[in-house]
Amino acid sequence: MATTPYPFVNGAVLTASELNSTFNVPVNAKTASYVLLASDAGKRVQMNAAGSTTITVNTSLFSAGDNLFIQNIGAGTCTITAGTATVTTAGSLALAQYGGGTLYFTSASAAIFFSGGGNNYGTATGGTSSSITVGGVAYTLLTFTSSSTLTVTKSGLFDVMLVAGGGAGGSDTSASGGGGGGGGGGLIVGTCFFNANQTLTVGAGGSASPAVAGSSSYIGTQTNGISVAGGGHGGGYGGDGVAERSRSSRGGCGGGAGGFQAAGSTSMATGITGFDGGKHGGGGTSASATSNTGGAGTSLSTFTGGTNTDTKGVGGNGISGSGAGGANTANGGNGATSGGGAGGAGGSGIVLVRFKV
Repeated sequence: MATTPYPFVNGAVLTASELNSTFNVPVNAKTASYVLLASDAGKRVQMNAAGSTTITVNTSLFSAGDNLFIQNIGAGTCTITAGTATVTTAGSLALAQYGGGTLYFTSASAAIFFSGGGNNYGTATGGTSSSITVGGVAYTLLTFTSSSTLTVTKSGLFDVMLVAGGGAGGSDTSASGGGGGGGGGGLIVGTCFFNANQTLTVGAGGSASPAVAGSSSYIGTQTNGISVAGGGHGGGYGGDGVAERSRSSRGGCGGGAGGFQAAGSTSMATGITGFDGGKHGGGGTSASATSNTGGAGTSLSTFTGGTNTDTKGVGGNGISGSGAGGANTANGGNGATSGGGAGGAGGSGIVLVRFKV
């Protein structure tokens, strides 16, 4: 177990050097991921690395009441990671540059991190800017309705919501069955660290006749960035026969089945919102389709705090006409009526970025 670095007893008279030592806290400087040692009690563990690093906390090294300060002065995110110990916090364990705080041990196996590094969020410009409040916390919200650049003016954390393009509704070339509704674009929410400008791509809605799936929305690159897939296109009667529904591991809602075909099912990736298409309706970001009715979408209010309550990613209705999804709705297009020709195009997606002020 660690011992206190200041073993003074009642009635002791401090020398100048002893008094100074209580303010000049020893610094344990690191430039790579590090596992805390018992000797770190009472010290300041300082990380300075350009890339992402971790500081791991294990059990049976510290006693109740021990504490140490962790600070990150490098450009890369330093994440305090629970190894065999438990670490709780009311804030974030991901420290952006110049973030830090006190790690206080309540027992040999449990610690609490008290953030003392101020606002770990970065700042940026781009899109349409507005001021919002979520849970009593003030944010700047940047709304992107078309592909653009997020210009990072200060490195740090950013909350993001990406909604991909909706799939097109299926057509009916046989004049006897009708088309399935397109799936709503997939939706994903997360927190990221950016220390450079980011390319934002807003997914396009799937075009109709022939029906195609919606395009992905992503930050960075589609394969190595933050990405979510577009909705599957609706099945056509006399054409595709059944729905596309080939959502990749990155999400997207399933298109409805065409004609009188039965809908299939697809598993979802963890953390991605999207539901399967029904017998005819397309899946939405909040619910699966019910017969001809497309699945429900998701309100932006969970991210915007009620400033913008628009609903995104509604599944298209099956066998109901050629209604399109609409710009920046991420909705699926409706499937064609029996003998109605082409279905509706899917709606384009949207990307939201927010940071604390």
